[in-house]
Amino acid sequence: MNIIETLPKEERPYEKCLQYGTETLTDIELLAVILRTGTKGCNVKELAVKLLKNEDGAVNVLSLTHLTLEQLLEINGVGKVKAIQILCVLELAKRISKTSFNDTTKYNTSEVIAGFYMEQLRHLEQEQLYVMFLDTKCKLIKDKLISSGTVNQSLISPREIFIEALRCNCVNIILVHNHPSGDPAPSREDIKSTSRVKNAGKIIGIRLLDHIIIGDNTYCSLNESGQI
Repeated sequence: MNIIETLPKEERPYEKCLQYGTETLTDIELLAVILRTGTKGCNVKELAVKLLKNEDGAVNVLSLTHLTLEQLLEINGVGKVKAIQILCVLELAKRISKTSFNDTTKYNTSEVIAGFYMEQLRHLEQEQLYVMFLDTKCKLIKDKLISSGTVNQSLISPREIFIEALRCNCVNIILVHNHPSGDPAPSREDIKSTSRVKNAGKIIGIRLLDHIIIGDNTYCSLNESGQI
């Protein structure tokens, strides 16, 4: 018998979902549906609680976003299949957040740019720097991960950025990176690095339009704040 079937009927996520809809499920119940089964001595809802607990012991769905494959596999009751299912669900959520963006989108406001990257970058524990390569109408030609730094710094290489910019014949570029602390306020190094990229672009004839720093559901535009 499936472990979930041993729970009281009112506590069975499948039955609750069928009767009342997905929106009535708690975070624990939603995850339990995805996991399907628990393990010996730990039913599926208890396993879901384990996965959702943060370092402070509070149950928070955002805890999932910080778990790597290796960390998931260390949790009793989570094998390769469950771990991959969880990671795929998280990746799907990131991609869904970008579905409103298409080939006609113009990346000419900080709100649009931050919206494009927010779910992708806000939960990362290391800094990642992306460069958006845009045409004359600020439509995206491509974006590229330029560097993946330590917890508190990301190395910006103007040479690497502009080699790629010339390769794809872009006219404008935008820098985007995250602050794992959740605070998007730019550091002194952020401002200095941005200035170097801007000055290098002037020589080549490629404009740096902005540098967006992503925090935890918030962002900072260096252009709008007058820091570039």
